[in-house]
Amino acid sequence: MSFPLYIAKRYLRSKSSNNAINFITNIAIIGVILGAASLFIVLSGFAGLKDFTLQFSSEIDPDLKAETTIGKSFMLTDELAEKLNNLDGIAEYSKIIEERIFITSNNKTTIAKIKGVDAHYQNIVSIDSVIDTGSWLEQNTNEIVVGWGIARNLSLGVLDFTKTISIYVPKPGKGQISSTKDAFNTLRVVNVGEFFINETLNDNYIYAPITLAKRLLSYKDNQISAIEFKLQPAANEDQVKQSIQAILGNKIIVKNRAQLNDALYKMLNTEYLAVYLIFTLVLIIAFFNVIGSLIMMMLDKKKSLSTLFSIGATVKDIRRIFFYQGSLMSIVGGFIGLLVSVVIVVVQKTFSLVMITPSLAYPVAIRVENFFIVFLTISVLGIIASKIASVRITKNLVKGL
Repeated sequence: MSFPLYIAKRYLRSKSSNNAINFITNIAIIGVILGAASLFIVLSGFAGLKDFTLQFSSEIDPDLKAETTIGKSFMLTDELAEKLNNLDGIAEYSKIIEERIFITSNNKTTIAKIKGVDAHYQNIVSIDSVIDTGSWLEQNTNEIVVGWGIARNLSLGVLDFTKTISIYVPKPGKGQISSTKDAFNTLRVVNVGEFFINETLNDNYIYAPITLAKRLLSYKDNQISAIEFKLQPAANEDQVKQSIQAILGNKIIVKNRAQLNDALYKMLNTEYLAVYLIFTLVLIIAFFNVIGSLIMMMLDKKKSLSTLFSIGATVKDIRRIFFYQGSLMSIVGGFIGLLVSVVIVVVQKTFSLVMITPSLAYPVAIRVENFFIVFLTISVLGIIASKIASVRITKNLVKGL
């Protein structure tokens, strides 16, 4: 053990004869502990909120989704389908048709987005888990499943045959429109269920069999809007993604779950960074107490420093003493703060002490990366604060001049 580190440990454990200095030192250590604990608790709370937010969209998001970059649809030939069937890493895939529509009932009309799905769709995502009322649709029928918000806006019931539900979509083509029949393709449908996912999807989406969507949009047999994939548990996502891209060509873009929700991920990551920076600023303010504590300790130990200098210690060695003392104070305080915060987070997860609503506990999640982020932040700030304080040691100070 080096001489400066040994003295620094002695100074850290020993008490000063001046009670004011002891009080300032204790305040500095408590500030580091509370700062580290607060930062970890906030990051854990934000991680819990992030998981809570994403769980609603992840339930109906596929592992991978292939979409066209040109127009609204593309042709999936039998040859391409055969190549996808033989591709390693894919457990199953579903053909999708999506388009804007008008849906009317009870003299009420709203704009929505129809999502035509085939029989494989239930194996791609956990759609059954979000059905709030009724049941899932049957293929080759005129059944639909609507979002909770659309059902409320149009006063739709489940299997209510007394109310007519019609779906309209503009017909493709050119020229002057002479009548409403010439302007729109129309189908009458029956609502068999309502889903509840999140506000955006609830207010904008309806599900339908892919055959219904094809008739409504006048699509050809192999014409689709997208393909959604479920990967095998051991599959390498990047490799499978590249393989799908190679099969479908450059006119198709393949997105993973994060890319499908890129706006949401960017918003959450931006908020995470903002929260981290705000609490780092609070920590910086707390470390001014560490600097003050070290400077007061230097003044209190002037005689001891003069003795050390007289027996051969250099100014550089004495600076290292207080640099090590401040660094140890920060690291020990950060470690204790992390232990305290982990206990608090575990208690919240176990006993739900803080509630958002009477039935919903404030979500928290422990992330390994948050341990490293907090400990690294505390260590770096502690080293900087110790360096700032230690450079106040001068030759005149240690000589007692």
